[in-house]
Parts: sequence; structure tokens; C-alpha cells
Amino acid sequence: MLDRIKACLPSLAPAEQRVGKLVLADPRAFAKLPVTELAHRAHVSKPTVVRFCRSVGYDGLSDFKLKLVGSVSEGVPFIHRSVDADDKTSDIAVKVIDNSVAAFLKYRNDASSFALDHAAQALATAQKTNRRIEFYGAGNSGIVAQDAQHKFFRLGVNAIAYSDGHMQVMSASMLQPGDCAVIISNSGRTRDLMDACDIARKQGATTIVITASGSPLASAGHIHLTADHPEGYDKYSPMVSRLLHLLIIDILATTVALRIGEALQPALRDMKKNLSSKRYT
Repeated sequence: MLDRIKACLPSLAPAEQRVGKLVLADPRAFAKLPVTELAHRAHVSKPTVVRFCRSVGYDGLSDFKLKLVGSVSEGVPFIHRSVDADDKTSDIAVKVIDNSVAAFLKYRNDASSFALDHAAQALATAQKTNRRIEFYGAGNSGIVAQDAQHKFFRLGVNAIAYSDGHMQVMSASMLQPGDCAVIISNSGRTRDLMDACDIARKQGATTIVITASGSPLASAGHIHLTADHPEGYDKYSPMVSRLLHLLIIDILATTVALRIGEALQPALRDMKKNLSSKRYT
């Protein structure tokens, strides 16, 4: 988070730069002080403090402070720990686990609650009006799409997942306004997924993309849910990025389930009852 602020400083207005420098000078103090005191110390107005928070990618001062506290608190460092060829099994386990935990904590601090809320609202509306929700992914992301379909169909959602490029294009061609297409990609550069996203959008469906910042897919959808991690997608199958995608799907499924509310409970009880015979007692 502090690295992001440093990178953004040159592009900010002079008054907002003073707020940014105040953050970098003492992040913990900034998170505790009221807006009046922050404005006084930075020699700016209170609205400028709020504008700064939005300029660097957060929903407002409260959201910025919450993420700032998490970013500077003690815990797993936000670093990418590569596994070495001569590592012992115990070393590999620690590095893989630490890398995953660090990515989750970083996402917790950086995630846009506005984008998540926007996506959840679109999905909940599609469920309420019995519209279609489709999940598209290729390769590793195709498995995430299947996991998403599994989670959402239990909520009474008319959901399906496709990992074949031809099926994605054909199905996207039949979408209509009110439907949702969720496109999942680690690289954000897969042509089949880009084609499906463009077609779904032209058909009037709401397109939600889960992918890396700065990729072609990131700007192709209506709603972008950022999933950034320094993995070389062109060298090996993504591990941590896949976990981030699954985490985002879990957040969306939980949020949509809560918006459906008590109406969901009878179906879930019946499902649990009917599945009980499938298990040994």
C-alpha cells in the first residue's frame, strides 16, 4: 500500500501530494488521527484529504485508514518467496504457505469494496429475476469457473461454467440484458476469454472480470475485480493467483447468499437432508 502511494505521488495535485507525504512519514499516526487534524498537518482542506484517498484507489478516508492499518500491522511480510532447487521439504512448505497467506492479507488490504459490492449486486439481481449467470475460464481458471458454478447453483442461481472457447462464444451469444458473465483469467490475455467477454457485453449482459490489473481483459468488462500477484503466468501453472480467484468467488457467493436472505434457508435444509444418506454415520 505504501509502495502504491509512492508510485502515485508524482501524478497527484500538489495539495494531495502533501497528504501522501504525511501518510508516508508516519502511517500509524495517520490511521489514528481525525480528518480535521490530518488536514491541519498537511495544510490542506478536509475534502482534499478525502480526494487523496480516492485518487490512490480507495473508496474514501474510512476505507483508506482500514487498509492502511492492515498494511502496516505486524504479520506475514508482503513478499514473493521463491522456492529454490535445494530447499528441503520443510522449507518448501513454509515458503508456499507464507506466500499464500501474504497474498491473502495483501488482497484484504487492497481490495476495492466498491467493486465487490457492485459485482455482488449484479449477481444478486440476476438471481432474483431468474436470469442466467455464466462463468468462463480457460485452463487453470476453468477449474475456478467450475468451483464458482458449484457454489452459486446451491444458492438457487441459474449458473453454468464453460472452459471450452467455442462453448463460451456460443453461450455468450445467447445472453441477454439482466444476465451476468463472470470471466476469470490469471493473465487477462487469453483470446477466447476476451472474445467471450466482448460478445457478452454486446448482448447487453453485465460482464464481471476477475483478472490482473493492466491486462486487456481488465478494461474489457463492466466490473473489474483485481487479482494481482507476481506470478509468471507464461512459465508455470499459477498457484497463488488461483487461490486469490477462489477467494474472490467465495466473497461473492457469501455476499449474494446474505442478500437472498431467509428465502434460501428451506432449500439449503432440504439439500442437507437429502445429502445425509450419502454419508456413513
